[in-house]
Amino acid sequence: MTTSNGHLSALAAAVLQPGFVGTTPPPWVCRWLGEGLGSVVLFARNVVDTEQVTALTATLRAERPDVIVAIDEEAGDVTRLESVHGSSRPGNFALGAVDDPGLTEAVARDLGAELAAAGITLNYAPDADVNSNPANPVIGVRSFGADPVLVARHTAAWVRGLQAGGVAACAKHFPGHGDTRVDSHHDLPRITADRDRLDACELAPFRAAVAAGVQAVMTGHLLVPALDPHLPATLSQRILGGLLRDELGFSGVVVTDAMEMRAVADRYGFAGATVRALAAGADAICIGGERADEQAARELRDAIVAAVVSGELPEERLAEAAKRVGQLAAWTVAARNSGSAGARAAADVGLVAARRAVRVTA
Repeated sequence: MTTSNGHLSALAAAVLQPGFVGTTPPPWVCRWLGEGLGSVVLFARNVVDTEQVTALTATLRAERPDVIVAIDEEAGDVTRLESVHGSSRPGNFALGAVDDPGLTEAVARDLGAELAAAGITLNYAPDADVNSNPANPVIGVRSFGADPVLVARHTAAWVRGLQAGGVAACAKHFPGHGDTRVDSHHDLPRITADRDRLDACELAPFRAAVAAGVQAVMTGHLLVPALDPHLPATLSQRILGGLLRDELGFSGVVVTDAMEMRAVADRYGFAGATVRALAAGADAICIGGERADEQAARELRDAIVAAVVSGELPEERLAEAAKRVGQLAAWTVAARNSGSAGARAAADVGLVAARRAVRVTA
């Protein structure tokens, strides 16, 4: 490997967020952390209990002190830390039903403190989608509700709470996965709303998240013709650059939804979609829900390097993405060192919130 390609390989590794199998980090992950890998993502398969996760993240941090350790912990139906018995905190729909932003912020802060104490630094939450389509097969109760104003205020509260707890928030799935009948894990959803409708509905919670200081935004694998008639949001410079960066003023890390999902992988290829996402303005590439081994990570790293060498992906764009990931890593280190991370709520705020969310109907 030449010196130039070694530099590119390190930059390419910096923008990957791979998953892995096992309750301890495999040797390849530890080796890659020493070679530039900036992040990993944990799934339920990596979790036994809080003590084991804390030991796992300590092992990762021994290899790279500023490694970003991500997880998909929304509470409610989507939980990794408590996947065996179910979350001890209500999810977004229940919090939206209570409609007390102070309570939402308290629940999120308590969750952030628990994650931070376990060594997790980035949470792929909150779900900022407006669940405006009752036939939606994948969002449902993961959303705060069908009213964009309500979803916006609770998205902002959740972001504030989680980040006050010491963990970076990641609003998803930009520009909005609520108005669809298709699950992007299986096919490419098409959002047919015009721009006025998008501004009033889908985009409102993301504007609120940006205003609240959200550190990351996750893209949705969604075709939105009013924004880009040809490319899914994850691969669209119009959407990631023109809309998210320029119009909404977001300056943090753009994380992709998992790149092995069929909405993009079936059309552009696993590696091809990854290169296109980076070229469009994504900064971090999430993989490993289904493809969780060194071969998958190597395939993407090598494809990114090849794309830079061929001129398909400008080196400046890759360097910019790696720099943003580094800035997020620095934020997580500062949060860990601030003294606020890990400070749990005195009361069982999850139970309090769940009781307030109970509704009896005839």
